[in-house]
Amino acid sequence: MSSLPYRRIVLKISGEMLAGSQDYGIEPQVLEALADDIAEIVCMDVEVALVIGGGNIFRGLAASAKGMERASADYMGMLATMLNALALQNALEKKHVNTRIQSAIEMHQLAEGYIRRRAIRHLEKKRVVIFAAGTGNPYFTTDTAAALRAMEIGADVIMKGTKVDGIYDADPHETPSAKMFTELPFLSVINKNLKVMDSTAITLCMDNNLPLIVFNLSHPGNLRRVIQGEKIGTRVSQQTTP
Repeated sequence: MSSLPYRRIVLKISGEMLAGSQDYGIEPQVLEALADDIAEIVCMDVEVALVIGGGNIFRGLAASAKGMERASADYMGMLATMLNALALQNALEKKHVNTRIQSAIEMHQLAEGYIRRRAIRHLEKKRVVIFAAGTGNPYFTTDTAAALRAMEIGADVIMKGTKVDGIYDADPHETPSAKMFTELPFLSVINKNLKVMDSTAITLCMDNNLPLIVFNLSHPGNLRRVIQGEKIGTRVSQQTTP
């Protein structure tokens, strides 16, 4: 597998992804399919770190918009990511994949505290590391947490798994004629205000030359195909290839 273009990745998964066809919560079939895809690439000797959102359980920004104090709402959202992390850890362990959860908020009975060197050591031992509770700070999204952790652990790429095939110039669910981009520079994502990740996360990736691939994670096997270098989804980098 020495020809694989990516050896260490951060996979960002939205909480909504785990909800599947439900409005909220976790759909067991989606969880199992996701665990299968991750187990497959672990067997390919890829080092995998995961960052999971909590929007399927609680979304801090939405609660803040309805009158809840923003910091409290965001902390509740961080706790929601821990629920998802525990669910995914359980699904992966059933596939005989060794995992560790590292939380930005101390929860000794559930997870390790986040320590960069320990996370890297887990990855070197081929354990899947699940980063929970975002950055541990309110006002920062799990997108930003994914970008931050990816840079800290020296990841080759961030892969954002979504329910659509890539980045479009409009919402493909609302605009059937929306055009999908295969490649984009970071500046275009910012200038076009494309809602793929928040601006803080995109800027972090741009400033540190960390590529981002947005693809449809709901199709079985897509994660493996992206790892193998197939042209799936949208690649965002400093410059598009000629």
